[in-house]
Amino acid sequence: MVDFIYHNPTKIVFGKNKESLIGAEIAPFGVKKVLLCYGSERIKSDGLYKKVTDSLVKEGIAWVELGGVVSNPKLSKVKEGIALAQKEHVEAILAIGGGSVLDSSKTIAVGALVKNDVWGFFIGKATIEKALPVFAVMTLAATGSEMNGFAVVSNEETKQKYSIHSEHIYPKVSILNPELTKSVPNDYLAYSAVDIIAHVIEGYFTASTQPHFQSRMVEGIVKTVMESTEILLQNPEDYNARAEFMWAATQALNGSTTAGTNPSGFPNHMIEHSLSALFNIAHGAGLAIVIPAWMQWFKNQNHAQFERFSKEIFGLNSVDEGILALKNWFAKIGAPVHLEEASISKNEISAIAENAAQTAVVWGMNAVYTKRAIEDILHNA
Repeated sequence: MVDFIYHNPTKIVFGKNKESLIGAEIAPFGVKKVLLCYGSERIKSDGLYKKVTDSLVKEGIAWVELGGVVSNPKLSKVKEGIALAQKEHVEAILAIGGGSVLDSSKTIAVGALVKNDVWGFFIGKATIEKALPVFAVMTLAATGSEMNGFAVVSNEETKQKYSIHSEHIYPKVSILNPELTKSVPNDYLAYSAVDIIAHVIEGYFTASTQPHFQSRMVEGIVKTVMESTEILLQNPEDYNARAEFMWAATQALNGSTTAGTNPSGFPNHMIEHSLSALFNIAHGAGLAIVIPAWMQWFKNQNHAQFERFSKEIFGLNSVDEGILALKNWFAKIGAPVHLEEASISKNEISAIAENAAQTAVVWGMNAVYTKRAIEDILHNA
């Protein structure tokens, strides 16, 4: 185990009807006006918007709204939010939604306090030194953004999907009520499951130092996600399955699974970001395509860990059988596992690899993930 410092400043409030507490959680920070960010107008028809705003009114907190945030959040919408936040002199950002809404909110929180183009933070031209406080009420369990300092945004003009990371954009408080995820359709439940699994197995397979304790944490999360996904596909009303799925999603990317390890990045996410940037497919759908192909390409770099994964997750002794079992499980829950299933032609591989190779440079992974290497991976997809 390598030395580490673990500090996560986000407060989690978990359980039924906890969204009604958001005003009381924001008030101690001295905030009197927030930018309320959300995606679908459904939050107004299903009562969530009223619960949240009633909570704000009770604490004397005013708000202005930014709706219409979409999956694979767009830089243009972020810039709209920054302009609104600056014009209205808001003191915090409140996200109601999933990872796309929260990532947009984090980026707005950074951009609202600077004059320069916020995209500069994504391409390494600027360092985040401050941000407005961010709060969240989650309606989707997947990204783990509710308890980490990451945000991912797509630049529509350059066709780039990049990320930022800073201690300044950890949410101050995140509300997690599993009941709020009931409206998530089965396809996005499947994509969410894939995303959670990807978050933990990236480090699990790439770390040169991987303590048994961390491996067991990862395996526990993977097993929990697989089990709860299958339950929810059959019985969407199962609260305990929703609760376990949601908490597993948070734990998957809050830093706990990689503490004491030295993972070498997120290669599957890096490649998938090009799929969703170029073809606007759901992030989890793209990961389901990339992960089995990458595993086949990478397996000999860490054969013992792949063997362990096969045995611990599927009870199999063969590495190849384990990879196939994961691929088959993705397909079983309704995720695409080949490019063609996402209406992406093999003829696009060169363009995807070119785009991903640019991301590899930004992420410092270009020594291994050259355009040729990425093409080799995608030819298995």
